[in-house]
Amino acid sequence: MTLTLNGSDWDELLEQAPQPHSFDGVVDDFEELQGFPERFGCGYDREMEVSPGVWLTLFDQKLHQSWCLKVSAHEHSVQYMVLLSGLRHYEETYPTFGGERSYFSGSGISPSFTARYERSQRLVGINIDLLPEVLEALFPEIAGGAALLKLLLKQNDWKVSFFPKVTPAIRQVAQQIFEAPFYGATRRLYLQEKVFELLTLQFEAILSDQKLSQSLAGRKSERVARVYHAGEVLTSRLENPPSLLDLARQVGVSDCTLRRGFQDVFGTTVVGHLAQQRMKHAEQLLREGDCTVAEVANQVGYAHLGHFAAGFKRQFGITPRECLSGRRVAASTVECG
Repeated sequence: MTLTLNGSDWDELLEQAPQPHSFDGVVDDFEELQGFPERFGCGYDREMEVSPGVWLTLFDQKLHQSWCLKVSAHEHSVQYMVLLSGLRHYEETYPTFGGERSYFSGSGISPSFTARYERSQRLVGINIDLLPEVLEALFPEIAGGAALLKLLLKQNDWKVSFFPKVTPAIRQVAQQIFEAPFYGATRRLYLQEKVFELLTLQFEAILSDQKLSQSLAGRKSERVARVYHAGEVLTSRLENPPSLLDLARQVGVSDCTLRRGFQDVFGTTVVGHLAQQRMKHAEQLLREGDCTVAEVANQVGYAHLGHFAAGFKRQFGITPRECLSGRRVAASTVECG
């Protein structure tokens, strides 16, 4: 059975990861070297802000174990990625990319997704994130970019993703970024130039084939806002939540729309989201140490202490009493999705 982690689990594993043994280059002052969790393989990320609002990550990872990373809906900046080696697999939301296809995404709201990483492969590539205003400032210099800019820059609507073909020119520039031959200020200047050169090449690939668009049509910003509002209502009423019908009426949608919206936005059911938020709040209260386990259970809406303890252990891998005593949540016990 493949282990499935959520974002918090993965962040915790990264914090515990040792410094990489496989990297013997020079790390500049403007970058940070991050190791890879040993239980899944070895390797590194090199993260840096190459210019204001533009972040570059170079990664080289050898995978020894398969796992899945489950990510909930979230706000998203502009992002593009080129894999020089290996593949990234996704369940439903995105196609597999790598090899002949790269990835380019506009800003907006990212739907929930599950990424699958297969063992016995080496993932090498570059990832670039930039603020929407940086992209907007560049567009006057890009031929045919006005229509694409409108499509790419969203706020409270679902982001649009493209998977442009990796042309020889795109691969060459990505390789040059990964193997930048300079150090210090000269290297930073070189990377700035290459990052924007790669951006232009990907735009050319997208504009030459509009069929690459993976627009999530029909998911309007108003509907997304109403679903988020429903989530806030549940969080504010953990002890005594409204019924599904009452919640739907309160935010102005049908119960059927609300159910579908929770699956799209939060990746779970209304009841599942309520349980997750109850347990997150319970963990916070237990960490603070001012209440007993029974008092915390009552505060988050559980009348039966055994049901609360079982649900808490299912979500966090430890019992409420262990959490109260200061034991850390164990990522290795998270169940597979």
